[in-house]
Amino acid sequence: MRPGLEAKRLVIKVGSAVLAGPQGLEQGVMQEIARQVLALRQEGREVVLVSSGAVAAGMAALGLPRPQDMPAKQALAAIGQPLLMARWREAFAPAPVAQVLLTAEDLASRGRYLNAKATLQALLRLKAVPIINENDTVAFQEIRFGDNDQLSARVAALVEAGLLLLLSDVDALYEDDPKKNPSARPIPEVERVEAVLAHAGEGNPLGSGGMRSKLLAARIAGRVGIPTLLLPGRRPGAILEALAGAPLGTYFHARRRYRGQRAWLYSLLRPKGELVLDAGAVRALRERGASLLPAGIKAVRGRFGRGEAVRLLTEAGEEVGVGLANYAAEEIERIKGHKSAEIEALLGYRYTEEVVHRDHLALKEEA
Repeated sequence: MRPGLEAKRLVIKVGSAVLAGPQGLEQGVMQEIARQVLALRQEGREVVLVSSGAVAAGMAALGLPRPQDMPAKQALAAIGQPLLMARWREAFAPAPVAQVLLTAEDLASRGRYLNAKATLQALLRLKAVPIINENDTVAFQEIRFGDNDQLSARVAALVEAGLLLLLSDVDALYEDDPKKNPSARPIPEVERVEAVLAHAGEGNPLGSGGMRSKLLAARIAGRVGIPTLLLPGRRPGAILEALAGAPLGTYFHARRRYRGQRAWLYSLLRPKGELVLDAGAVRALRERGASLLPAGIKAVRGRFGRGEAVRLLTEAGEEVGVGLANYAAEEIERIKGHKSAEIEALLGYRYTEEVVHRDHLALKEEA
């Protein structure tokens, strides 16, 4: 059996291409998904649902085509979000549902991240079904997730789920676009997402994600130890069948397991800055699990304060990991390349010997 199928806590993402047809949201599809989620809860599992569909609902309500500009899209999302939740409330009745709207900025802030985590845990204890969507009404291009596939991967890390399920309008990942190549074969399992990511195309025009976005989501989840299962969202019973062991969809293996702060670090969209390391520091981090000392830093990029997240890079630009800086950017600029014993003389004070402590560092899985 595929690892993770027996997980107690699941995150299920369903997109507009599954939920909506030409006339808007399709209640029959939503009821079938709700039926399966409620069946999983009867088994003692916990489910967090990440649902698109607000813009599609708003389009149908006003009889408008899909907008191209962001303000119009945000306006339709504002109109459609209560309609979407009303449909989910009807589908899950009498079980309670809860609306949770998030932006990328919410999960990039450690404080907001922890608040969101506590709220979702409380909702699960109350036996409510959390239904999460990106807060399109206030999100703007610099801070938005871009689509709910990647949001769902970060939510899976947030709630420490054992499995991420992506419900799609296609039944699996294929070797080639099956619409253009009818002989293309489905891929039942993927060991490394990077091996196929470069060949992914775009999907149904009703959704903004496409297959590439689903692969990116699987990579995000896999890096914190959460496997992903891509399933045909419109096939009745597909969720329950797949979790019972049926060979449906495409299963993406996980690479490592991070929890808590390290999972948050590893799933950050945009750390605040970058530190370029010399070869010795890179080896120390990767081979010995050491902390990052100022002597190993070659360059500082970006503006960030003490306690903010930074990417660690090799001199060739390869990402080593993400960590929390014990010093601000301007302080590291002054102490880079020097020994830890010299920090106080250079700055007039010293917080710690390490620029990034190993306990606050999430290393990237090497290729």
